Amino acid sequence: MDKHYKKEGKYSYYEAGEGTPIVILHGLMGGLSNFDAVAQYFPTKGYKVVIPDLPIYTQSILKTNVKSFAKYVKDFITFKGFDKVILLGNSLGGHIALYHTKLYPEKVAGLVITGSSGLYESAMGDSYPKRGDYEYIKKKAEDVFYDPKIATPELIDEVYATVNDRIKLIKTLTIAKSAIRHNMAKDLPKMTVETCIIWGKNDAVTPPNVAEEFDKLLPNSTLYWIDKCGHAAMMEHPQEFNNILEEWLVKKNL
Repeated sequence: MDKHYKKEGKYSYYEAGEGTPIVILHGLMGGLSNFDAVAQYFPTKGYKVVIPDLPIYTQSILKTNVKSFAKYVKDFITFKGFDKVILLGNSLGGHIALYHTKLYPEKVAGLVITGSSGLYESAMGDSYPKRGDYEYIKKKAEDVFYDPKIATPELIDEVYATVNDRIKLIKTLTIAKSAIRHNMAKDLPKMTVETCIIWGKNDAVTPPNVAEEFDKLLPNSTLYWIDKCGHAAMMEHPQEFNNILEEWLVKKNL
């Protein structure tokens, strides 16, 4: 990813390919690398893939909320000079994508959410005080996936370091509270953008009924399931995820 990683002004981001921009928003504990497979595949299909580093742990505490991150994404899209983008978000990134679409529908040609928060929050702030307990953090990280082996020692170490950093922990809990405050149930029926919902059938963080609720509330949504799959479909089943996304993009002429 390194050669495609750029720093310009206040933004750090990955960018590859030419064509319609797909702007990808990572989750709370997720980095840019979670989307490796998407980032490698879609530039070969006529898309420009752009993944900004979201300032989850670097904004002031007053700006550590879903609405501020949605504005940050809008400013980034303006900075890049994009007219309209396809927004793809996982987990908290999905929630930010949804909120951005609510605020700035004219900027969004299509929306893709996977394991998104926005309707149901048990994922984040319920039990972080056990932060010194490595085995507990390991179990939490493994629970994100259907196959616990996807939670590599590096990934577990990263999560452990994050929740043991006092400032990051406070911001994690602040974001969790913000996600609950910014529930999207009343907004979704008014959001007419074409939406692709890709969900793991075995997602324990945002269970399958959450995907069904998103599909019911969003006027122009299509729901796709991936079997034997947890909360991060693009990591656990990268090829299937890419195939579904490509099929949807072609079908919707995006």
